[in-house]
This record gives sequence, C-alpha cells and structure tokens, in this order.
Amino acid sequence: MRHCIYPGTFDPITYGHLDVLARATKLFDTVTVAIALDTTKAPLFSADERAAMIGANLKKLPSVRVVTFSGLLVNFATQQKAAAIIRGLRAFSDFEFEFNMALMNRHLDDRVETIFLMPNEQFSYTSSTLVKQIAKLGGDVRKFVPANVAAALRKKFKA
Repeated sequence: MRHCIYPGTFDPITYGHLDVLARATKLFDTVTVAIALDTTKAPLFSADERAAMIGANLKKLPSVRVVTFSGLLVNFATQQKAAAIIRGLRAFSDFEFEFNMALMNRHLDDRVETIFLMPNEQFSYTSSTLVKQIAKLGGDVRKFVPANVAAALRKKFKA
C-alpha cells in the first residue's frame, strides 16, 4: 500500500490545495493531510477548525485522512510509514524554499521522498494568505475556497 503525507498549515484550505490533494490520490493508495501545529505562522483558525473544513471537502476522496502533527515532518512521515511527502508548487518562487526543505528532509531520512505537484494553473496565484486578506477586506473568496471555508472566513471577520 503506497502512502504519502501532504503537510501544511491549511489556514484555510483552498481549491489549489484540494487540486494538489486530488492529484496525490491518483499516485498513492492513501494520502494523509497533515496539519502542522508547530509553525511560525499565527493561524486564523484552530487546528480542529482547519481539520473540519478539510474533512467536509473529502467526500470524493475516500482514501484521504486528516490528522495534526508536531515536530519534524520527516519523522512524522517515517512514523506513518509514508513513502513520500507531497508539496505543491504554485510558482517558480516557491521552488527554492521547497527544494531546500526537500534536501534537508532527505539528509535527515533518505527513505522518504519528496514529490512536487503543480496545481491547475487557475490556482497558481492562490494562497491562504491572499484569501484571508481578501476576506478580511470584505471581498468575495468563493472562487478560491469551498463554500464552507468562505462561510467560516465571513464568520471570523464579522466578529
């Protein structure tokens, strides 16, 4: 059984994330979406809220499960018996950071591969950060995130 980890903060999940996730399910028997708890980012949504938003969008992807993790990603991947880590690349500017991270993970544990997947080009400019900024300023984010995420963003920013 081929298994991979798709890590991130997913704060919030976007259609770009879901596109990469769907692509990963074509390559692996099971995919674990791993929500990072140890991050330098200050998330808008709690880990439980993020997991619920992701889970609500997995009806067409039964081979996917959602968990949280802390600590080194490569250690988590090894504990989960994952063959690979999936990383999405939206633009060339993402490559240098992701490449260095992949090399470091390989140095820490060369049994876990990193696979880069590109989302559909219509999502190449979408990021969680931009989506949050648009929502905070009252913009319509329904083109970038599922309906449940758009509703959660509206609720967060009305409070």
